[in-house]
Amino acid sequence: MTFSHQHLAQEPSRAEVDALPAYTVIEFGTPWCPHCLGAQPLIEAALSPRADIRHIKVEDGPGKPLGRSYRIKLWPTLVVLKDGQEVARVVRPTNAAAIATALEPLSAAH
Repeated sequence: MTFSHQHLAQEPSRAEVDALPAYTVIEFGTPWCPHCLGAQPLIEAALSPRADIRHIKVEDGPGKPLGRSYRIKLWPTLVVLKDGQEVARVVRPTNAAAIATALEPLSAAH
């Protein structure tokens, strides 16, 4: 699975995320956020060639439990996971290099 264009209809629980195998990038944001919209081409360019990385878009907001469990403050925030454990994150990426740097912990085994 590579880049996902749509936010999930229902966010997964933290326990479900913690149990995810292999590589996952969770993107927290909203479909209307200007920062999120501006980052989409960068995120897609970084993730599209990586079929080994699951991309989950989670619509975040006040009171959303998954975002609060990761202490998300700004959108978009990409949380990079290996076997359900956070290995990197990037907040409001403005260039491809920031995303590439966040994905580096997944490249060593790639």
